[in-house]
Amino acid sequence: MLTWPHIYGDWQDVPRVEGTFRALARAISQYQYLLINCYDPIHRQHIEQGLRNSRAVMDRCRCHVAPSNDSWTRDHGPISIHESGHPKILDFTFNGWGKYAHDLDNSITEKLYRAGIFGSATYTCLDMVLEGGSIESDGEGTLLTTTQCLCHPNRNPSMSREDIDAHLRENLGIDRILWLDHGQVSGDDTDGHIDMLARFCDPNTIAYHSCEDADDADFASLQAMTEQLQTFRDRSGEPYRLVRLPAPSLHQDATGRRLPASYANFLIINGAVLVPQYADPADPVALETIASCFPDREVIGIDCRPLIEQGGSLHCVTMQLPKGVLAA
Repeated sequence: MLTWPHIYGDWQDVPRVEGTFRALARAISQYQYLLINCYDPIHRQHIEQGLRNSRAVMDRCRCHVAPSNDSWTRDHGPISIHESGHPKILDFTFNGWGKYAHDLDNSITEKLYRAGIFGSATYTCLDMVLEGGSIESDGEGTLLTTTQCLCHPNRNPSMSREDIDAHLRENLGIDRILWLDHGQVSGDDTDGHIDMLARFCDPNTIAYHSCEDADDADFASLQAMTEQLQTFRDRSGEPYRLVRLPAPSLHQDATGRRLPASYANFLIINGAVLVPQYADPADPVALETIASCFPDREVIGIDCRPLIEQGGSLHCVTMQLPKGVLAA
């Protein structure tokens, strides 16, 4: 699922960022269906024309009108689980990270459900604030997350870490939570989302954002994160295979603000992995490293420079839906 950028949001250069979204749509539609949220009917027509021009597979692209504040689909989109073999849509509360307008974004999942987009999947609305970018699952009952984000007072100030832990176990059907207490990507505006830091490649492998420059502002925090990752164990009690992802060079906007470039923000789709690219010397290394983690999938680079200028990257603007959720 993508929520397409529009002129009514915060994007500084909508035509430029649409180039990235069209590249995403073209790549995704080669492998699977794609649901696109459009601001209004005119926006939908514009998007569909752009998709045709960019050679997306139109039979796999489904555009639906669902007005939005912004395009960070990972955080306002539905979180899906399987319960007794049946897909279930969880609509957690999205509050704009406690910083930005979010009323339209927070209503998108319910609107899609009421429009019949999710077919026979069951739907549950939850009061707990939770963003999809703040959690990472191995698909086998283990969740990886960060203390700094989930326990941030902008989210659920009345809940302790123990409360949050219990709610996640109950609602997501998990039985293990690995809490990272360290790690940062300067410029990330989400208070430490896990999808910028460390990702499961399979139940025994974690790829993580690294920093080798001792003078970098993120060095100490990322070193502490690496050390903590080394203490984690998989379900069999063995250390995880840890795969170090290179750090892109320093990227800044016109004002000198550091931009949150991270290769950990990759997206796994059917048959492929989409990897952020930043016109950076480390781009080929990141592609090769991630390809080694997914030998059975094609690895495709996507230029994400327009995304980091707005504070996120590739994984942040997408949300996967399990097979059987989209209505025929």
